Amino acid sequence: MEYRTLGNTGFKIPVLSFGTATFGGGTEFFKAWGNTQLEEASRMVNLCLDAGVTLFDTANVYSRGMSEEILGQALSGIRHQALISTKATFKMGDGPNDFGSSRYHLVKACEDSLRRLRTDYIDIYHMHGFDAHTPVEETLHALNDLVESGKVRYIACSNFSGWHLMKSLSVSERYGWSKYVAHQAHYSLISREFEWELMPLGIDQKIGTIVWSPLSAGRLGGKYRRDNPLPADSRLAQGGGEGPTIPDDFLYNLLDVLDEVAAETEKSVAQVALNWLLQRPTVCNIVIGARTPEQLQQNLASVGWNLSPEQVKKLDAASDRYPVYPYWHQRKSPQLNPLPV
Repeated sequence: MEYRTLGNTGFKIPVLSFGTATFGGGTEFFKAWGNTQLEEASRMVNLCLDAGVTLFDTANVYSRGMSEEILGQALSGIRHQALISTKATFKMGDGPNDFGSSRYHLVKACEDSLRRLRTDYIDIYHMHGFDAHTPVEETLHALNDLVESGKVRYIACSNFSGWHLMKSLSVSERYGWSKYVAHQAHYSLISREFEWELMPLGIDQKIGTIVWSPLSAGRLGGKYRRDNPLPADSRLAQGGGEGPTIPDDFLYNLLDVLDEVAAETEKSVAQVALNWLLQRPTVCNIVIGARTPEQLQQNLASVGWNLSPEQVKKLDAASDRYPVYPYWHQRKSPQLNPLPV
């Protein structure tokens, strides 16, 4: 397994992590993602550890804590072999303080996650989204206290816009508090908007990228084609996907090129899509998910080899989409903005 540093730190993490949003299936939304219970979860955790995938990604909101509970049980007795990433911010109850990034909520959310995970520290603690109602100073001060208490090792964010992240970094620097070292972001061959602003920010500020939904909720898994459209019982059809609608022509044209590259490399479409991400600037980790051990083993085989530069260019061209302003204007001056297209 290849390891990369997490942003501007000395902390090494594997390039793949295992996402446990399928654990539990305790709410209607997450039932569409999966319903993995303890026995199968333990089997997949052990498969990951055997392959060197030591980082496990979860969140308190996944099935209202059930994902964390199952992961904690699966790691019982082997916690020292694993790294844990979890998140807070989204709604965990019906009370006025059961969501957000206030000190009140974050301290409680962290303690609840520690209890469910059966551990006394979290390796990477993410703000799952940006809370515009709470002062950034309050959030970061609370997170710094969690780091200094030993309950959290590193802090990161997820689903932030560029100004959310840049303001947060500025506040942390002003007060000498712990900084966000990574951004968990939506990124794939289908969804490359991350490259317009967040990737340049990551390069400039040395923020690592942890990718979520690298196969676009299964669209790049190799199942769907023009002659094999999305079935009614798929995760996407049941509401398990996120993001804007993808035009059919764009998706199928991209899949045609993925098929070509997969044949050249003798790899699967999913493995090619994951390997492409590992060659993008700032990417230090990809969160892979699986409903079954067989799916997991397929995704694990996306590392240990690399696409050729020509194959990367072919995929870049097939997945490129015209950006919104001001990014289309910035593209006119590649000498000033030397980023991948």
